[in-house]
Amino acid sequence: MTLGRVIGRVWASAKNPGLEGLRFLFVQPLTPELKPTGRRLICTDSMGAGPGELVYWVRGKEASFPFLPAEAPTDNTIVGIVDSVHVAPRVPAPAAPPETRGGARRSAKGSRGC
Repeated sequence: MTLGRVIGRVWASAKNPGLEGLRFLFVQPLTPELKPTGRRLICTDSMGAGPGELVYWVRGKEASFPFLPAEAPTDNTIVGIVDSVHVAPRVPAPAAPPETRGGARRSAKGSRGC
């Protein structure tokens, strides 16, 4: 599942019959810190989400499951509306030790020379 924010709605008068009666929403994918990431996409809506709401969505074959027994031809579906998100702050990785000057020494076997 992926977090996203509903940023708009799509109307389509001509569509596959399996999509009749379904709502289409524009969703902006978000990081766990709720920062926009990736390309915006269109999701079918199984939850009744509205503009500006924080949602989570699924992709692939599982996107059609909320509409069973109908087989909706959809790749992305909103399956939940998020109330709150709690993410621990990222801890910076420890700094790598400085490398020694000159790099590694070559063995006598591997050196070229006279």
